[in-house]
Amino acid sequence: MISGRCAACRYLRRRCPSDCIFAPYFPPNNPQRFASVHRIYGASNVGRMLQQLPPDLRAQAADTLYYEAECRVEDPVYGCVGVISRLHEQIDEAECELAKTRADIVINSDIGQQAQVQQIHDEVEDNSSLLQEQSNAGQTQLGSSF
Repeated sequence: MISGRCAACRYLRRRCPSDCIFAPYFPPNNPQRFASVHRIYGASNVGRMLQQLPPDLRAQAADTLYYEAECRVEDPVYGCVGVISRLHEQIDEAECELAKTRADIVINSDIGQQAQVQQIHDEVEDNSSLLQEQSNAGQTQLGSSF
C-alpha cells in the first residue's frame, strides 16, 4: 500500500484500508485523476467495475475510465466518441490525399515513361539514319574504287 491515503479515499474523506481497490490506480500525488472519474462515473460504480475485472486488467481499466472521463468533461455531448470521429475524419482525409498522390505518381511515371520511349525512339531513328548515311557513303566509296 502507498503511504497515506489514496486519492480516492482522500476525495471521499474516509480512511484508506490496506486492501483499498482504488489505491493502486489513484495515487495520492494525482488527486485530479480520481476527481474526474468520480465526477462522471461515481465512486461506487468505479469500485464495482474494478472489482469485477481480473487484477491484470484493472490498471488498463482505470486508465481508460480516466481518459473517457476527461473526454466527457471536455466534450459533454460526444465524449471520447467525438475524438474517435475526428480521428476517423483525419484518416479519411489522409487516405484521400494518399490516393491523389499515388495517382500523380502514376501519371508522372507514365509521362516519364512516354518521354523515355520517345527519346529511345528518336535515338534509334538517329542511329538508323546515321547508319543509312554511312552505308550510302560506304557504297559510294566502294563504287568509286572499282
